[in-house]
Amino acid sequence: MEISVIDASNYFKGLLLLIRKDHKVTGAENALMARIGKRLGFEKEFCESAVQEILKNRYIEDSPPEFSSRELAMMFVRDGLALAFADSVMDYKEEKWLRSVVDKNSLSRHWFVEELVKTSNRKNDIGHLEVDELSVFHSP
Repeated sequence: MEISVIDASNYFKGLLLLIRKDHKVTGAENALMARIGKRLGFEKEFCESAVQEILKNRYIEDSPPEFSSRELAMMFVRDGLALAFADSVMDYKEEKWLRSVVDKNSLSRHWFVEELVKTSNRKNDIGHLEVDELSVFHSP
């Protein structure tokens, strides 16, 4: 699926906001964010810096991202769940924030609960991410 630069930026920023919710960034989360950032076309140094700074930078607005399509929003939530479970435990604040993404993008709460259960049953099994299916297009 092709996405715009704006959607790619919202995707990356949204996941940064998610990992900040439990006030710690684990090695697994760090590695996943590097992988996600690379796939979305961001420079390695930018991704590393953004992850390091997210806990300290309180000036970044904490609002959930709104995507250009429901399909992209669903992909984001699935990747968010994978990221939240990367350290084996999903913090309540992470779940609450992902639910706000679901609401903002008019996704089904029932669908979210089903995805949450699926992801919790396969903790630490992060072979495939939804972002692997994305490519960013740059408009002329």
